[in-house]
Amino acid sequence: MSDSMDLKTNPALEELGAFVGEWDTEITSMSFHPDPSARVHGHTSFQWLEGGAFLLQHSEVPNTEFPRSTAIMSPDETAGTYGMLYFDSRGVSRIYRMTLSGGIWTLWRDFPGFSQRFNANFSDDNNTITAYWEKSSDGSNWERDFDITYTRVA
Repeated sequence: MSDSMDLKTNPALEELGAFVGEWDTEITSMSFHPDPSARVHGHTSFQWLEGGAFLLQHSEVPNTEFPRSTAIMSPDETAGTYGMLYFDSRGVSRIYRMTLSGGIWTLWRDFPGFSQRFNANFSDDNNTITAYWEKSSDGSNWERDFDITYTRVA
């Protein structure tokens, strides 16, 4: 394959442009933390990969039990949805289905014994994302896992 290969930008990725940049993160309401009022802070970056063929996410919350993570997002333009491949410093790999429409970002993973879903809303100016993760051991009863707020810094 030639290094000078011309890549045609996938129009289904254009909506993901709202993520591109550097974000401070604040995590609260952690179901697994001994102090329910605890707040932890970290950093997340989103950047284009392969000239806009994919969106790459890196997240880190230093000095906490949260793992460092990397995710790659890509569309399935025929299905009108996205997918996200996730990997973290614990060695955990997961595949999430994803939607992004009208400032609402969702992720979900249905798997026997441990299902997850994520709901997020972009602010009108796209500089804040307010979100939460939920988990379920049976796919029917959901428990809030933690809340996360992303605030754009660059």
